[in-house]
Amino acid sequence: MILQSILAVIFVLGLLIFVHELGHFIVAKRAGVRVERFSLGYPPKLFGIKRGETEYCISWIPFGGYVKMAGENPDEEDIKGEPYEFQSKSVGARAAIIAAGPAMNFVAALIILWLVYFFSGSLIPNTDSTVIGDILPDGPAAEAGILPGDEITAVNGTQVNTFSEMADLIYQHIEEPIVVQWLRDGQTHIATITTMKDEAMEADGSSREVGKIGIGPSTTIVNYGIIESFTEAGRDLIAITGQILLFIYGLITGAFSFKTMGGPVLIAQLAGQTASQGFSNLLAFTALLSINLGLLNILPIPVLDGGHLVFLGIEKLRGKPLSLNKRMRIQQVGMLLLLLLMITVTYNDILRLFQ
Repeated sequence: MILQSILAVIFVLGLLIFVHELGHFIVAKRAGVRVERFSLGYPPKLFGIKRGETEYCISWIPFGGYVKMAGENPDEEDIKGEPYEFQSKSVGARAAIIAAGPAMNFVAALIILWLVYFFSGSLIPNTDSTVIGDILPDGPAAEAGILPGDEITAVNGTQVNTFSEMADLIYQHIEEPIVVQWLRDGQTHIATITTMKDEAMEADGSSREVGKIGIGPSTTIVNYGIIESFTEAGRDLIAITGQILLFIYGLITGAFSFKTMGGPVLIAQLAGQTASQGFSNLLAFTALLSINLGLLNILPIPVLDGGHLVFLGIEKLRGKPLSLNKRMRIQQVGMLLLLLLMITVTYNDILRLFQ
């Protein structure tokens, strides 16, 4: 399982970093900017190969990558004002190069979801019934003997006809015993099950603590043609983007706790879990992370792509860039924010390991 998680996270992060940097690379080349290095990972360099003016390399630190362009940083001593340098290009050209990375993450997510829908179809939950599909291993329902295919008929003596009715009743009891009745092959079974505490998201983006027993509804596979698959992928892309933005808004307003955020350890765990459920699930998880990466990078935080776009917007409005001193100070603040974010998600990951 550990090896599977390691291989899965290498595949997922490697693909997403490659796609992101490829966006910068392609648009830079088309804009006539000389690309000196295309690296997956951060230095020190593991190995590389040079083709033309560009060195393509793999570096030791795997959590990222970069495209090194000639004349990229205004404080470089060797900037000569040559037409092939990044700083010599118009504001629009530089903005296009920077925005291409996050844009490619969205394009990649759309293509991945399209392929998943076309080759694997979609699992539609049957919420109009109480037939059980998924069971959480070692969860309260599994320990009570409930199996996939069983039909829940009552909770605490109240008859239930839909999965939503059943879930609403169970949600009300957090870490409390409830009496669950179910049918299997025409025979009635009954057990007292103590719920576990979890969180459920409300329609407004807030969350609340609820009780759960570790069950999911049965599903039906729906297959799509090539056009329908693309349409479904587009809808998912928009819906997931909206949910992530809602989550970010919830973090800012305090509706969501920063404890819900995760870092590399959580990503590795989730990658391993989805990989064990099949390659299509791993691809769907990759698409989700690609959207996350695209959105994260366009946030107006200095040192991220979004921060650089803000600098370019200011330059366009003023007719000249901010002074190097001002940009350096702002970027130091951005670096501090990113460092705090990394510490937070790493701390959350460590806490999860010991829960």
